This record gives sequence, C-alpha cells and structure tokens, in this order.
Amino acid sequence: AEGKLVPGRSVIVEPTSGNTGISLAMVAAAKGYRCVLTMPDTMSVERRKVLKLLGAELVLTPGSEGMPGAIRKAADLLAEIPGAVMPQQFENPANPAIHQRATAEELWRDTDGGMDIFVAGVGTGGTLTGVGRLWKARKPAVRIVAVEPSASAVISGGPKGPHKIQGIGAGFIPANLDTSVIDETFQVSNDEAFAMARRLAREEGILAGISSGAAAHAAITIAKRPENAGKLAVFIVPSTSERYISTELFAGLD
Repeated sequence: AEGKLVPGRSVIVEPTSGNTGISLAMVAAAKGYRCVLTMPDTMSVERRKVLKLLGAELVLTPGSEGMPGAIRKAADLLAEIPGAVMPQQFENPANPAIHQRATAEELWRDTDGGMDIFVAGVGTGGTLTGVGRLWKARKPAVRIVAVEPSASAVISGGPKGPHKIQGIGAGFIPANLDTSVIDETFQVSNDEAFAMARRLAREEGILAGISSGAAAHAAITIAKRPENAGKLAVFIVPSTSERYISTELFAGLD
C-alpha cells in the first residue's frame, strides 16, 4: 500500500489482455474508483463484456500492435487524465513480490517442498519470477520452466508475432520477468494449447483457459521425459475457459 489512490480523485489506468483488468475493475467497482483499461481488440469478446459489466471504460487498440500498443495507449491516457494512476503489471515489483510471498509459499505448503518442476506461462512474468525466486533459494535443484507461444518466442530469442494463446506471449520480455530463475523455455503452438485445454475439460473436468492449456501441454511433455520419472511437476491454471467461448477453443461445439 503506497497511498497513491485517493478516493474521489484517482483514476485507475492499466493496459491488460483481460484477466488483470477484470481484477482491477472488480476492485474499482467495490471501492468507487473510475477505471480505464486499454486492451488489444483481438482479445475475447467475453473479456470485454465482463469489463464493461463491472463498469470499466474500455479503450481497444489495434490487435496488430499487440500488448505494446495497449501499453503505449495507457501511457498516453496516464498523461491526459487528471488523477490517473497506473499499477503497470508488467513493471510493478509488487507483482512478483506477492507471488513470492503467497503463491510460492502455497506451493511449498501443499507439496511439502516436494515440487521438482514448476511450469507457467509468461504474461507479465510475475508468477514465474515470484515462485522461482523463493523456490530457488530453498531448493536449488527445482526446475523452473517458462512457457511461451512458438509463434512469438521472444524469451527464446525469436521474433515476436501474432498468436492465439491469449494472456501470454506479449511480444517483449517484461521487466518483471527474472530470466535468471528460468531453467528452460518451452514453446507451445496454438493447436497444442487448444487441444490440451479441451483435454483438461473432458478428462479432468477442469475448465481451463487457452494459456492454461499451453502450460499443461508443456508440463505433461516434460514430465514424460525419462529423466523426470517419479518427479512432481506442477503447472499454473490462471484463467477459466468461460472467458474464451467466442474463440477457437469452443469451435465445433454448437
């Protein structure tokens, strides 16, 4: 708590692919703040409608510009709107810090420190960084795996590009991503992410989003390697499939 938000005066401005924006819109509605969010127009219709239902003002940016375009527009609005405050999830150190204090500790408790492999998609990098820092300090042998779209494999040194795995693969390496904790970067295609998200629903009853499917595909592939027999692999499911009904994830289900 830094005291930057002033009731009756402050306006929350943030670039988002949708999920963090929904969280901010929920808090803004409950606390009475105006909330202005920028988002690429290629993100799912469901996300837009949920944000508007929560009372957020949504400014769509060209999908061809990806998240960098939404970030630039948010920066413009920050300068234009009186009282604007931007949490900036891609750069704010509070992001990885809360994952280090909460998510990482929860994983430690729930696995009794037994997790051998941690797999997560990289959006802002906060989850991977926070978990990686705590676990590397306590259990150096743990393997931290970053998942990114094969069509926009910038962490691996490849070029940015369009893809359908919403929520990860922003097209740049976020300031909040501590690459020193990463042992492996795993690339997943659109089709692999969709297929695994469908499998999670049909075989496990887990309504997972597209990026969750990407993480699951990576985790299962890695767990099947001979050297990982008997090891405990954990992957993160950051969103629900119900936010992607209008996407290819639900194609052919009419």
